[in-house]
Amino acid sequence: MSAEEASALQHKAEEQMQETELSKEPNEKESQPSSDTAAASPEAEEDAFTYRSLVLCGYGGYDKVKLQVMQGMPVPKKGEVMIRVKACGLNFADLVARQGLYERLPPPPITLGMECAGVVEAVGEGVTGRKVGDKVFAVNAYGLWQEVVLTGAQFTFTMPEGISFEEAAAFPVNYMTAYLLLFKFANLQPHQSVLVHMAAGGVGTAVTQLCKLVEGVTLFGTASASKHEAIRQGGVTHPIEYQSYVDDIRKISPKGLDIVLDPLGGSDVQQGFDLLKPMGRLVTYGFANALTGPKKNRMALAKMWYNEFSIKAMALMQSNKVVCGFHLGYLYKEREVFEEVVGKLLELYKQGKIKPRVDSVHHFEQVGDAMRRMQERLNIGKVILLPEPNKEEESKDEAKKEAELKEDTAKDEEPEKEDN
Repeated sequence: MSAEEASALQHKAEEQMQETELSKEPNEKESQPSSDTAAASPEAEEDAFTYRSLVLCGYGGYDKVKLQVMQGMPVPKKGEVMIRVKACGLNFADLVARQGLYERLPPPPITLGMECAGVVEAVGEGVTGRKVGDKVFAVNAYGLWQEVVLTGAQFTFTMPEGISFEEAAAFPVNYMTAYLLLFKFANLQPHQSVLVHMAAGGVGTAVTQLCKLVEGVTLFGTASASKHEAIRQGGVTHPIEYQSYVDDIRKISPKGLDIVLDPLGGSDVQQGFDLLKPMGRLVTYGFANALTGPKKNRMALAKMWYNEFSIKAMALMQSNKVVCGFHLGYLYKEREVFEEVVGKLLELYKQGKIKPRVDSVHHFEQVGDAMRRMQERLNIGKVILLPEPNKEEESKDEAKKEAELKEDTAKDEEPEKEDN
């Protein structure tokens, strides 16, 4: 090979090497982390995470609870779990809170909700007995009306087999309240008589089911006439209307009652006390008489406080009656009480002796309708809220937008009319 041929071959080889290096450049660039990839770091994903929440933005009517989208992934702290919420319970305390009558809560803006059910998605340091994927229900003073919540693991309980998320969300507050009222405070015994107001509601339904566990209990329940057949089938012995309950009970049981459970407050507490037999027990656990409309009614509040029940110790002794009060919201730190009561209730559920009754299910977008249904006493059983978007409403909105787009397009395509 001549020197000229060798030089030509070397030059050709160098050109091929340059072409090879050029062909590699795009791949090498692709292998480098791009700005888009860097944006998808764990920290960026947490910041981009969003979830839906029902926020009390001020005190007043149904419109004060608004659906908002929160940003940033909640991270469980020590002893906490993160739950992907599937269903939430609506309680009378939430209605009271909306009107600014629940002094235990921080001022707005605040997320309401005392109970929920869902799936554990993350656990914090030191959590035992809970793992990712567990189906649980939870209770808290507030903050559970969200798609994703953080709560102390000690306030969560494993859902039993066969229960739905909606039923699980209807379970803790109402059934714990009913159980504590009947068996811890009122000491219900066989062949005794009980009065429960708002018998068709969540607590009333739970009280009815639990009374059936004790032999020979006679249960009086106030409810509107349209609900009487439903609560009678549920187990209420004597459905009666609220307006005439004192006279109706006196006709049926002239000697009075063993137990009165009063969530109404005001003058009804005195009437309940007067209905008791000697050694009877009155448990007061609410002030529903204060809620006469969507917004705070100062006249109703003044009337209720003016008629507030009061009795001196000597008169109480001479009457041989018991008066006590109950508020689940002030028992949240009593972990042992929760564990005992929930454990017994879950066992009763597994035995088929109790079962939450779901009245209606509403998506977060329909929270106003849900609150109105409960406040106007239209429900029979528990009112449930679902965090997931309302697909039916979304479809309607999309169809509406599509129709509007077609209409606008058709207008744009219409030939302009020439002036004569």
